[in-house]
Amino acid sequence: MSPLLCLLCLAHPGQGAAAAKPIDLIQGPRLEGWVRRGGEAKYEAEGGEIVGTCVLNTPNSFLCTEKSYGDFVLEFEFKVDPRLNSGVQIRSDCFDAATKVEWQGKSIDIPAGRLHGYQIEIDPEPARDRWWSAGIYDEGRRGWLYPGALGGDEKAFTEQGRKLFKQGDWNHVRVEAIGDSIKTWLNGTPCAQIKDSMTTRGFIALQVHGIGNDTSKAGAQVRWRNLRLTSLDKPQNTLSEKEKAEGWRLLWDGKSTNGWRGAKLEDFPPNGWVIENGELTVLKGNGGESAGGGDIVTRERFSQFELVLEFKITPGANSGIKYFCQPNLDPITGTGAKSATGSAIGLEFQILDDALHPDAKLGRNGNRTVGSLYDLIPPAASKKPSLIGDWNIARILVKGKHVEHWLNGQKVLEYERGSESFRRLVAESKYKNIPGFGEWKDGHILLQDHGDRVSFRNIKIRKPR
Repeated sequence: MSPLLCLLCLAHPGQGAAAAKPIDLIQGPRLEGWVRRGGEAKYEAEGGEIVGTCVLNTPNSFLCTEKSYGDFVLEFEFKVDPRLNSGVQIRSDCFDAATKVEWQGKSIDIPAGRLHGYQIEIDPEPARDRWWSAGIYDEGRRGWLYPGALGGDEKAFTEQGRKLFKQGDWNHVRVEAIGDSIKTWLNGTPCAQIKDSMTTRGFIALQVHGIGNDTSKAGAQVRWRNLRLTSLDKPQNTLSEKEKAEGWRLLWDGKSTNGWRGAKLEDFPPNGWVIENGELTVLKGNGGESAGGGDIVTRERFSQFELVLEFKITPGANSGIKYFCQPNLDPITGTGAKSATGSAIGLEFQILDDALHPDAKLGRNGNRTVGSLYDLIPPAASKKPSLIGDWNIARILVKGKHVEHWLNGQKVLEYERGSESFRRLVAESKYKNIPGFGEWKDGHILLQDHGDRVSFRNIKIRKPR
């Protein structure tokens, strides 16, 4: 999306997304493309509407899109029983394992199976005289963001909401989520606006709030219609004309195995890896190195390069991006002894869930955490990995003997291959028994199978400038 188009989209609701075609998220009577999470509230499709009905003694329920979305314009209409609080989730997720997020110096625990993310509120609350529809709430994490922790005066927001909300009638909401900006409109009037980058991508979900054992609310309903989304995401695994002019080329085309093979195979592994929705994913196994489909490597070898790719991990996952990889060398154990099985040898940009995977506490001073030169050099303590389930951007620059690791736009380490300090680090590492480790003239690029589900996309490379 061009900067001009982005500005138009932000400045003029209803305009700016003309280049993209809206999609209707309500498809058919069987709620195709949706899955329920959380509680047991009832969801039904009725004449182009989705109807959510409260059920006693069940927690918050969510009808979630199967697909995830990053940058978009979302518009919908809703009609809600005055006894209910509800909402529409955006950029939301739900993990099988517990995880943590850090915010403003605090650690927030997210239990396994807990849906979390931004919620565009349906919150008339006439009994409390609180009219916060189109406000922004952070479900399962931080609570109210607007009005709340990220802006907005509660009294002024209530007064505006009281004037805008149509009790017993259909209300229209527009949401623009672009980069770290989220803006909302209620019935054509701007309402909430925040800047926040905790989650940049996720599913859309329709909430039916839990009512506990309050029989006075049993059977109350909320309805949605004209639920349309215009994606503003850049097409994945493509290069712009500017990128092509700068010398970039795709290392993976987003749809085939062309250019890649198994590290120990002539062809691509027959199992353990899948290509879906423009993502190259190694599947979950038993957590062992190359115990499933095995590592994959480029058919080409590289000596000097700038490599950029995106990766997304699942809770507790371990993987890596290796370069100057030498598949002909025998794998080694954690002590450096030769091993019959294991990952191919090379310099490694570590991919890891630092909070949940035990490897983060092994090695020395964090030299096995995400962004590190595995078992050799720790990354900067100021690194900012994305939340689990969100995409990270890895960049590896090799120019002569100089090497840099970048994570999400921040340089996290640099070193000189073959220098005295580098050789000293190798001598203290698991690679100490490999002659000339890391000083080869060229090698393959490798994506590691470490028995955990990890996805890759937008893999591109060029000669360094």
